Amino acid sequence: MFKKYACYLSICLLAAPFVACADEPLPPLETLPTPPAEMPVEPQSPLQAVLISLPQSCPAIAAQLNGPALTQLQAFYQQQDWMPVWASESARLPMLQAQLQLLADDGLNPKRYPVATTAPQDGELCADIDISRNYLQALQDLHYGSLLQSHFEPLWHADATPRDRQAELLAIAVPGMHDIPAAFDLARPRLAQYQDLRQLYAAQRLKALPQWQSVGNGPLLRPDMEDQRVPELAQRLYSEGYLTQIIGTPGNAYDGVLVDAVKSFQANHSLQADGVVGPGTIAELNITPLTRREQLRVNLERFRWMSQDMEPNGLLVNVAAAELTLYQGGVPVWQTRTQVGRAERQTPLLKSRVTRLTLNPTWTVPPTIWKEDKLPEIRKDQTFLSRQNLQVLDANGQPLAAADIDWDNPGNIMLRQDAGPRNPLGQMVIRFPNPFSVYLHDTPSKALFEKGPRAFSSGCVRVEHPMQLRDLLLTPAEKARTETLLATGTTHEFRLSAPVPILMTYWTAQVDSAGHVRYSPDIYSRDSALLVGLDRAH
Repeated sequence: MFKKYACYLSICLLAAPFVACADEPLPPLETLPTPPAEMPVEPQSPLQAVLISLPQSCPAIAAQLNGPALTQLQAFYQQQDWMPVWASESARLPMLQAQLQLLADDGLNPKRYPVATTAPQDGELCADIDISRNYLQALQDLHYGSLLQSHFEPLWHADATPRDRQAELLAIAVPGMHDIPAAFDLARPRLAQYQDLRQLYAAQRLKALPQWQSVGNGPLLRPDMEDQRVPELAQRLYSEGYLTQIIGTPGNAYDGVLVDAVKSFQANHSLQADGVVGPGTIAELNITPLTRREQLRVNLERFRWMSQDMEPNGLLVNVAAAELTLYQGGVPVWQTRTQVGRAERQTPLLKSRVTRLTLNPTWTVPPTIWKEDKLPEIRKDQTFLSRQNLQVLDANGQPLAAADIDWDNPGNIMLRQDAGPRNPLGQMVIRFPNPFSVYLHDTPSKALFEKGPRAFSSGCVRVEHPMQLRDLLLTPAEKARTETLLATGTTHEFRLSAPVPILMTYWTAQVDSAGHVRYSPDIYSRDSALLVGLDRAH
């Protein structure tokens, strides 16, 4: 009879989420098997009895657990035949302690996972349980992140199918009892972005922080100008290695190698590399060394989140850097610049699949742009409509005469712009299901791709080379067909034969192919909140 009960218990345990995955809802009770009325309650072992009565048996441990976390522990020990696991193997605990210390290289605080320095003796069941609790928590934090992404930078998923993260974690933790280092290696994200950034952070955290002075604010400083801030600018760039030696600045002249050093700094910080020292460049120069190092830790957490959604084939958009990358077989094969939403109209984070292209698109003005941008202009001057080639439509899409509308109370109307060279969507829109009405698209605003940062849109992502992207997404036959449709000048919807995954996410530091860190301005001011969350969690 107990075996029958254990079967039901196993199913129930594996159905519940782990404590740090609270953003995934518990399954409805009616979906779980109903245990037989005669289910026995007698524990199979002393350890199981302790787990059942944990608040009474081990109150200090129970105070640090909620229901799902206790369920996780029970599922773990069930697969250990309800036996203690840290006393029987003398080498197991030292190996765990060593791996916990290495978490510092991942930007995690080893002190978050305190374990005893000596293995528990037979009968010290609370000590065994506490070590297992920290073992599971460490693997959880390393694999999925120590913070809930949904609480800080929510990412919408087109596929809402919940993942059984508890089962995934147990698949790492249980076999890992035979090889603790292998369990941590398996839990650690395999993303190249993560591995490269971890290596850099591991090296930097052991070094003394560099020292550099801030650069004062002032008017735009262009090449060949003179400015009293030039000596401090040169000192600042030398302090971080952008100049190999201290240079003289006679007459406070801004020229030569100093301009080249500024351009290099700008390129490494996702700024327009024109050598012009303005507010954006000053702001990046004046970020402190400690903040820069902590920025690495923040982005390690983001890459732990991203590793759950990254697919080997598909499109990856880094909103902060305003870049789009195509991956094939887990390798980046093509990249282009983009323009993303400005701070007050942020590009949402999401995962979906590109399913169709709109060729020669019309543009129906989105509600926010209609109310906040277009309507005020129309009220000032109705010729704005003709100058912008905008047509007024009723809710059913029927044309209306602009002169017949009370623009102080326009009611339920729409504005639409026909396809053509002035259309803000350009020649093509790349569409994917999402609730935000955002998409990738062409744009006539080509000059803005030379800027940096490139936060100019109302939420959609403008692509610098959309036709090159089309060629990479389609078969030769599909490409030829779209060329024919584009030549007609009329609007056509073209469905992809094979949908392409797209992940739009956000990070502000990564390591380039040369092993150098590249930063992006935190255009949505998210780093500080995430750093506070990490410090609080640790």
